[in-house]
Formats: sequence, structure tokens, C-alpha cells
Amino acid sequence: MAELSDEQLAHRLAAGQPEAVAELYDRYGDLAYGLALRITGDAAQSEDVVQEAFVKIWRQASRFDPQRGSLRAWVMAVVRNQALDVYRGRPGRERRELDLDGVSPSTWACDPWPHVSASLLRSRVRAALCALPTEQRRVVELSYFGGLTCREIGDMLELPLGTVKSRLRLGMEKLHAHFAGQELDLDG
Repeated sequence: MAELSDEQLAHRLAAGQPEAVAELYDRYGDLAYGLALRITGDAAQSEDVVQEAFVKIWRQASRFDPQRGSLRAWVMAVVRNQALDVYRGRPGRERRELDLDGVSPSTWACDPWPHVSASLLRSRVRAALCALPTEQRRVVELSYFGGLTCREIGDMLELPLGTVKSRLRLGMEKLHAHFAGQELDLDG
């Protein structure tokens, strides 16, 4: 089945052929897991996200429309949405909880500043992304967090390639301007 195009594979999925979902997983499973891991930050939850996403893809295979985008983009969109649902569904306390079992007491006395500065930087990046207009933020997120190309984003959002590129460029320029001259003082 490896010689099948994505469109042919999608037809076999829609026909309910079990080997088609296995082939789809072989093609995009690693990419899907990487995306889920970037969103959830948890390996076990990422595995669950990918499994649920592929079950959803299997059940809804007939909904795939090659005119709206590539099979890869559709798979990544389903995985992304599933991962965001899982991430948003967790209580805030659980998202920030660290597993301290197995952490030796000697590591507790380490310098906390790298963790604090990374947390501050993540907060600033989130705030900067939220400050972007919705259209630009969505394209930036799909490109950098979703791993999609401009063409795939255009197919997914039903936008011309030039519009996607313009929104991505404008969004990145605004993010650059937001952070220009705002370097964190990492020396204390």
C-alpha cells in the first residue's frame, strides 16, 4: 500500500479497509505524535491523543475532501484539535504539576532561575500570540506548532497561497516588533 497516493489511501479508508488505517498510521503516526507532544507536553497523553485521533479519522474517513486540502493536513488538523481538547480539558493545576517521585533531593537545591525564566518567556510568547489578529495567529500556529506548509494551510483554511504567506509574514513581523528590545535579563 506504500505506493498508494494519499487520495487513494483516503478512498480505501472511506471504504472501511483496516489495512488503510494501518498505512495511514505508518505514514503520519510519528508526525502526529510529535504534534500532540508539543501541545500536551506529556508522552502518555500524546499517545492517547494520537490513538483517539486515528479512531476519529477511521470513523469519519468519508468526510475527507481532497479539494479542501491534503490528507496529511487533515490528519494533522484532527490530531491538533484532539490534543487541544485534551490540553484544555485538564485542570490548570494538573497542567503545571511535576512528578517529583524519583527526583533526588540533591536536584531540589539546584538553581530555579532557568525554570522561572523559561516560564516567563513562555508566558510572554503566549501573550504576544494572543495579541495578534485572529487570522494571523491561526496561520502562525498552524505553521509553527502544526508543522504545516503554507500551501497546506491555504488548503485547510481555503485561502489563496499569497494570503497565507502575507498573514504569516505580518504575524511574524508583529511578533518580532513585540519582542524587539524586550530581552529578558537572565543574569538577575
